[in-house]
Amino acid sequence: MRVVLLRLAWVLFAVAVGLAPASAAASSSHVEQADLNGDINNVMSSYIQTAVSRAEADHADALLVVMNTPGGISTSMDEIVTSLLNSTVPVIVYVYPSGARAASAGLFVAQAADVLAMAPGTNIGSAHPIQATGEDLAGDLGQKVLNDAVTRVRSLASMHGRNADWAEDAVRHSVNINAEQAVQLHVADLLANDIRSLLEQVDGRSVPRTNGSLVIHTANAVLDDFPMPFWQVFLNALIDPTIAALLIIIAGYGIITEMSNPGLILPGVIGGLAAVLAIVSLANLPLNIAGALMMMLALVLFIADLKAPTHGFLSVGGVFALVLGMAFLITTGPVGLGVNPFVAVALALITLGFFAVFIRKVWAARRQPAFVGGTSMLGALGVVREDVAPEGLVFVRGALWKATAAAPITAGSAVRVIGQDGLELKVATENGNTNGEAKEKS
Repeated sequence: MRVVLLRLAWVLFAVAVGLAPASAAASSSHVEQADLNGDINNVMSSYIQTAVSRAEADHADALLVVMNTPGGISTSMDEIVTSLLNSTVPVIVYVYPSGARAASAGLFVAQAADVLAMAPGTNIGSAHPIQATGEDLAGDLGQKVLNDAVTRVRSLASMHGRNADWAEDAVRHSVNINAEQAVQLHVADLLANDIRSLLEQVDGRSVPRTNGSLVIHTANAVLDDFPMPFWQVFLNALIDPTIAALLIIIAGYGIITEMSNPGLILPGVIGGLAAVLAIVSLANLPLNIAGALMMMLALVLFIADLKAPTHGFLSVGGVFALVLGMAFLITTGPVGLGVNPFVAVALALITLGFFAVFIRKVWAARRQPAFVGGTSMLGALGVVREDVAPEGLVFVRGALWKATAAAPITAGSAVRVIGQDGLELKVATENGNTNGEAKEKS
C-alpha cells in the first residue's frame, strides 16, 4: 500500500510539473503591437485595419498602436477611426517615443482609441483643415469642412470621456499641447515612460463601449510586434503627392527623349518605369482629375512646341499648366495634403529649361541646309579612289561616287564637286593640284 501511495504521489507531481508551463502561459496576457509611423494614407490604413483583424483573430487582450504622425489623408483617417471604434479588442494608442506627435489627422485617430497614452516630450493637436498650399479653406466650403471636422472630433472625444472642448479648439485654432498638459486637461488618459510601464498602468482598466464596457488585461503581457511589411513600406514611401508629381515629370522626360531620339532605349525604360510607379502612387492618393488633365496638357504643349514654330510660347504655357496641375493634383480633404509648392515651382523651371534646350536644337536643325536634292553635293570635298580618266571613283561624304573630270586625276588626289548629274559627280582638283596626294576624308 505504501508503494502504491508513493507511485501515485510521483504521478501527481509529474502532472503538476507538466501543467505548470501551460498554466503560466494561459494566465499571461497577449498584446499585439502595430506602428503608425509616418503619414496617414491608404497603405497605412490597410496596415492598421489588418492589425485590428489579426488581433481579433488571435483573441489578443489588447492592440497597442504606437503613433508618430504629422497627419495625412482624410479618407484614410476615417477608415482607421472606423476600424478602431469597431474593434472587439481594446485599443491603446501610445504617442511614443519622445519627440513623436499626434498632429492633424493623428488627433482624430488618437481620440478614437479606448486608451490614449503619451510619452514625455511628445505633443498632440494642430488639426485645423488646410489646403495643399498650407492656406486656410475659405468661404462656404471652408466652413462646411471645418464644421464636419469639429463634430467628428467632439464625438470621438466624448465617447471616451475626454476633453471635447479642447479637441474642438485644436481643430478650429490648431492649438497644440505637450504630454503633461494633455493629461492635465483630460485630452490624454495617462503618461507613460515606455511600453512596459504603460501596459502595467492600464491593466484592469475598464473602457466604455457603446454596447457596454471592456476590461483591459495587460499585466505581464507577452508583446508581439507586427511591423509594416517591406512591400507596404515601399508603397508607403511612394504614396506622396510630391513624389507622384516627380514621377510624372520623369516619365514625361524619358518618353519624350526616347521619341525625339529613337533607339536610345534607356530614357524610354526609365520613363516607362516612372510612369508605372506614378500610376501606383496616384491610385492610392485622392486624385483630382482636373489637376491630372492640366499636367497632361502641359506635356502636350511641350511636345507641340518641339514640332511647331511657336518660338517657345507653347512651352511657357506648358509651365503655367504644369504649376496649376501640380497645385490641384491631389484632393486635399479636411486635413490638407498636396504637392510641395516650392517643388512645383522648381520642377516647372527645370522643365522649361529642359524643353528650351530641345527647342533650340530643333530650330538649329531646321536652319541647316538640306542634304538631299540635285545641288546638295556642290562644293563638297572628296578623295579620288580610282583614277578619273575621264571616269573613275571618288569618296565624298562617307560614300563612293562615280565621277568624271575634264582632265585626268590620279588616285589619292583631293577633289571638289563642281556639278552633279543624277548619281554621277563632276569633279575638279582642289587648288589646282591634279596629281597631289591627299588624306582620305570620311
